[in-house]
Amino acid sequence: MNDPRRKLIWHGMLLFLLGLLTGLVETRFANIRMGLAAHLEGVMNGIFLVALGAAWVEVRLSPALSGAAYRSVLYGTYANWGFTTLAAAFGTGAMSPLTAPGRSALPWQEGLVTVGFISVGLAMLAAAVLVLWGLRARASA
Repeated sequence: MNDPRRKLIWHGMLLFLLGLLTGLVETRFANIRMGLAAHLEGVMNGIFLVALGAAWVEVRLSPALSGAAYRSVLYGTYANWGFTTLAAAFGTGAMSPLTAPGRSALPWQEGLVTVGFISVGLAMLAAAVLVLWGLRARASA
């Protein structure tokens, strides 16, 4: 399976399944609201990967930039689900004031989740910029 389009769709379905499974156990997390958020992150990021996989043939980038976009989007989507799940399990609150009002966990747990969410944000911003660049009108010419 060397086709990046098919790989994105496959990873999308796997992440969608992980999101569904997270939804089955969301009430067992230290922070139930964040458990719901983890469930939704898995489902929505999975759907995003399926949609991006379907459109991937239209993304015109150099091999290096295409690889960077591909790796960034996979890291960003899986890590988004993963760090949200960790935040739910730890009961962290630093990066999620809406889903964890008044909550906090051990300092190392807060730090890990904070660094994770920052890395997710940077990866997804980079991926979005690269994909948009590859979809620009001049790229199709």
